[in-house]
Amino acid sequence: MDKAALFQQIKIKKSFLCVGLDTDIQKIPTFLLKESDPVYTFNKAIIDATVDFTVAYKPNTAFYEEYGAKGWISLEKTIDYIRSNYPEIFIIADAKRGDIGNTSAKYASAFFDELGADAVTVAPYMGHDSVLPFLNHKDKWVILLALTSNAGSADFQYLTSDNKKLFEKVLETAKSWADPDQLMFVVGATHPEEIALIRKIVPDYFLLVPGVGAQGGDLQAVAEFGLNNECGLLVNSSRGIIYRSDKEDFAIQAGIEAQKIQQEMETILIQKGLV
Repeated sequence: MDKAALFQQIKIKKSFLCVGLDTDIQKIPTFLLKESDPVYTFNKAIIDATVDFTVAYKPNTAFYEEYGAKGWISLEKTIDYIRSNYPEIFIIADAKRGDIGNTSAKYASAFFDELGADAVTVAPYMGHDSVLPFLNHKDKWVILLALTSNAGSADFQYLTSDNKKLFEKVLETAKSWADPDQLMFVVGATHPEEIALIRKIVPDYFLLVPGVGAQGGDLQAVAEFGLNNECGLLVNSSRGIIYRSDKEDFAIQAGIEAQKIQQEMETILIQKGLV
């Protein structure tokens, strides 16, 4: 899926919502624990309830890798379910990988060739040769960490050199590695004051924006500063959607919350003349 195809899905669904499948077995409804694969059963129900309102799903792989082979099987089944039933959906493996070239090549093969994800999150700290193996996969995306939503982002990402912050240098350097059909950037919703600056550096690239909802990010502020003429945003919500209820209506409540966010996004897209 290239940038134009992603924007087309955004226009069709009038949404730029990404639902994070950060499925914690300790937080899902307890009645699901009797299932042979409670994580997959939970994910499947959440997907079916929210798919009309979202263009992307983002499983955080740590929530699956924690359980070893069993967790990886749940992740594989989840992605296979999306692929088989909702092929238009953009799937992000939120793995935050990044290592020397030959190791990154193995990570890229695992997430793209074996798992079948469309995109993987990658850390830029080790530079271009750690990112290039992911970019060598045709029709796949790298989502590079630029300015994250956690409090500790200030420890390094705001350090300055030559009057530029480190996250600015990441953006300026990385955009020479790939065009906007293959590269996007993680920018936390808790930094809305920086999104306008980021848009000046990477005007045509998509931004994956976590932190809306449970982490306190504001959708209106993100859209005001982050939208471009092809939307250019995927706004992620995880806990705020998938854990709306711990009762038998958990999927229904997730769908209601996803629709609420989608309707707000639709209003924004109409106001900006994008749909």
